[in-house]
Amino acid sequence: MVENLEPKQAWQLLQTDPSAVLIDVRTKMEHSYVGHPIGAVHIPWKENPDWQVNPAFVEQVAEAVPDKNAPVLLLCRSGQRSLDAAAALAAAGYSRPINILEGFEGPLDDDKHRGNRGGWRFHDLPWEQS
Repeated sequence: MVENLEPKQAWQLLQTDPSAVLIDVRTKMEHSYVGHPIGAVHIPWKENPDWQVNPAFVEQVAEAVPDKNAPVLLLCRSGQRSLDAAAALAAAGYSRPINILEGFEGPLDDDKHRGNRGGWRFHDLPWEQS
C-alpha cells in the first residue's frame, strides 16, 4: 500500500526518521536543471527520449535502500510518476513507499505554470540546482 504525504509532512519525516530516504524519480534533465531537494537520491522512473519505465528502477532503489522496511519517499514533478514508482516498490515488497503529493513543482495554475499552487519549492523546503 502506498502512503501519501504533503511536502511539509515529507520534510518532517525526513528530519525525524534517520532511516527515511528521499528518491527523486524525475528525469536527469529535470533533476539537474529544474532543481532537486537537497540530499535526494536520483533514480529516474522514466527517461527521455522514449519515456519507458526504467526496467532497473526497483534494483536501483534496492541498492540505495536495502532495508525494505525503511520509509522511501518518492518525488516527481507533480506527483504522478512518483505514485507509479511507489506502487512498483510496494509490489516489490517495500513496506513503506510514500508518494509526495504536489511533487517538486506542484500542479498547473490557470496560466499553465507550475510552482504557484504547491510543490516542494513552493513550500520553501530545501532544494538546489546542479
